[in-house]
Amino acid sequence: MKIWAISDLHISTRNDKPMDVFGGNWVGYLDKIFADWQKKVEDDDLVLIGGDISWAMTIDEAQSDVALFAPLKGKKIIIKGNHDYWWSGIGKVRDMLPEGVFALQNDAIKFENVVVCGSRCWSVPGSADYSAHDEKIYLRETERLKLSLFQAKKLVGEGDKLVALIHYPPFNVRREDTLFTKIFEEYGVNAVIYGHLHGKNVRADKLVIKNGIKYYLTACDQVNNELTEIIL
Repeated sequence: MKIWAISDLHISTRNDKPMDVFGGNWVGYLDKIFADWQKKVEDDDLVLIGGDISWAMTIDEAQSDVALFAPLKGKKIIIKGNHDYWWSGIGKVRDMLPEGVFALQNDAIKFENVVVCGSRCWSVPGSADYSAHDEKIYLRETERLKLSLFQAKKLVGEGDKLVALIHYPPFNVRREDTLFTKIFEEYGVNAVIYGHLHGKNVRADKLVIKNGIKYYLTACDQVNNELTEIIL
């Protein structure tokens, strides 16, 4: 079983939100992602999708967006991003999802020897325009991340690997410690997958190893619209 990751699909089958207005890597990006997916992924693999899945505003609208990747190979694990306005209660989300697509929200799931936990997270201190309002959400998201990892630890057995799937970057451009990175270290996370960052001016490496943990940036326009293999 291999693990693949991609983030920020921003699908809009029923909403007029074309991403190609941003030019560059957004022109024909979904076709490129799905072609790469079909080339790389096998049925038993995991595909982790780190939020900003759909521009939909309701569960019903999101259904047709999820349907674009649901038939592809692999077991898909998704989390909520800051633009997933359609994502209401986790129960409603899970009821909508087709077979083979699994939603995480402050909890965890296990496949073979890999446990995946998921939480959205938020902007961290030292990020651009970080405010007192952000601080409140940051602290709240810290507790949600702890809950996710607490649930994950119940599933982790000897020799298992632990992966955290989040949306926001867990550190600022200087890669300073945050409550998020400290929690990952405390719980023995092996790898963290995140997205959210877009554009030509992003100053972030695709892979950062910090205090023994691998941090993978997988926002699609930052990885040439290709799935990243997660090596544990």
